Amino acid sequence: MKKSRTPMEKRAIYPGSFDPITNGHVDIILRGEKLFPHILIAVLENPKKKTLFSTAERIKIIREIFKDHSHIEVRAFRGLLVEFAKKHYARIVIRGLRAVSDFEYEFQMALMNKKINPTVETIFMMPSVKYTFLSSSLVKEVFALGGCVSDLVPLVVEKRLHEKFQKLK
Repeated sequence: MKKSRTPMEKRAIYPGSFDPITNGHVDIILRGEKLFPHILIAVLENPKKKTLFSTAERIKIIREIFKDHSHIEVRAFRGLLVEFAKKHYARIVIRGLRAVSDFEYEFQMALMNKKINPTVETIFMMPSVKYTFLSSSLVKEVFALGGCVSDLVPLVVEKRLHEKFQKLK
C-alpha cells in the first residue's frame, strides 16, 4: 500500500490487536474512511500477549481485506500509541465502543494519551447495531467450539481460522 502524504491532522490511526479482525472492526474502518482521507491500522505487537495469529499473519490478513483501499495502511506497533502516532504524523485515534463496559477503559486510555501528547485527539465510534456484541475473543471461542462465524468475520479470516485450527489439532 502506498504511503500517503496526507497532512497530520487528516490522518487517523485505528489501533488494536485484531486477533482476528472482525466485521465489527471492518465496519469501524469503512465508516472511518468516510471521515478521514487516510487511515493507519495499527496492529499491536505485544510479545507478552498470547495471540492465535502472529503479528505478521494479522497484518497480512488485514492488508488482504483492504487491498483495494489505497488510503488504508497497515503497520505493526509496540509501545506507546501516542509515540507511534507522532512518528506517523497522525493526531486522531479512532476507538470503537461496543458497550458501556468498554467506555471506562477507553476513556482512561484517551485521557492518558492526551496527557502524554496533548495534540492527539481520540474519536469514539459505535459499531453498527449488528456488531455491538462482537469481539475477537468471542469469534475464536465460537469457532473453536464448532460454531459458524461466517457472518462475523471477513471470508479471508474464516479461511485462516480453519487453517490455524487444523494445525492445532
